[in-house]
Amino acid sequence: MSMLTYLIRRILIMIPVLFGVIAITFFLSRMMPGDPVYSHLGQHWTQEQYDAKAAELGLNLPIIEQFFRYIGDLFTGNWGTSISINEGSEVWDLVWQRFPRTLDLTIFSVLISGFIGVKTGVLSARHRNRPKDTVARGIALVGVSIPVFWMGILLQYLLTYQIPILPSSHFKTAWYPDPEFITGFRLIDSLISGQIYLTIDYLIHLILPVTCLGFITLASITRQTRSSMLEVLEQDYVRTARAKGCKEKDVVHTHALKNALIPTITVIGLNFSGLLTGAILTETTFNFHGIGEMLLASIVASDYYVLSALVFAAALIFIAINLLIDLLYGIVDPRIRY
Repeated sequence: MSMLTYLIRRILIMIPVLFGVIAITFFLSRMMPGDPVYSHLGQHWTQEQYDAKAAELGLNLPIIEQFFRYIGDLFTGNWGTSISINEGSEVWDLVWQRFPRTLDLTIFSVLISGFIGVKTGVLSARHRNRPKDTVARGIALVGVSIPVFWMGILLQYLLTYQIPILPSSHFKTAWYPDPEFITGFRLIDSLISGQIYLTIDYLIHLILPVTCLGFITLASITRQTRSSMLEVLEQDYVRTARAKGCKEKDVVHTHALKNALIPTITVIGLNFSGLLTGAILTETTFNFHGIGEMLLASIVASDYYVLSALVFAAALIFIAINLLIDLLYGIVDPRIRY
């Protein structure tokens, strides 16, 4: 089977999954406690005002009719407007204001933790039950055990209040302007517009939340890499390579690591998608104003359209990452494509 055919098959599987996510999110959001009409009317309102506002928002229709109208709007590219969080604003405008910040936070966290985690896991496996292995396993155990919000508070206390070298919160210095909107990504836009001081300021504000998320993710990657490497290093072909006189470095990095990476790729991919959609505690701790914080606000305010868009985006991210993982499987081990 060619890589193109393999890719097409995986993409076709995505379609019913995304439709199922849209349907389930729609019906569950309507069933949860709360009423967005109240946020429009304030404290004093009459039943006539309530009925008029519900009719304006289309919430007085039977839920099945609301669903089909919603699906019809989606096919025209209309995801609706916010009904509670920011009344009248287009949903995707709100999402796109926050999404680049969370994506930047996630990409840096996963890249750093992935690189260090794989290196540490290999080192730990090569020195099994020795001091280096003990130290690596101890750090991994600490990373798995520490709650992400506690880690964030600890970093703020140490590196902002005790040793004031880094900002404690937000994604930029308060009085700094926003760069010219080009892509929506602050790092890219500031580089394109030549405002290097904004780039540096943004990177400095990313250090603490990235360190917090990266350390938590690093632990799982290290443990998975170590476990996979220990299993692969016991295989016959590795012993054969050593018996033929191959250098230990070549045995580890050429013969063993490539096969050990398959489960590690899965862990890195799931960590990426999980962090991108679930960094609520980190964003709240560092006041980062990302999509995790918006997701929580949309649930509290019963903002159905924003909530549905965020869940759909989260599902699309999970599916895209899983697709990428499947493609990487096929590259690392071509037998998987058949």
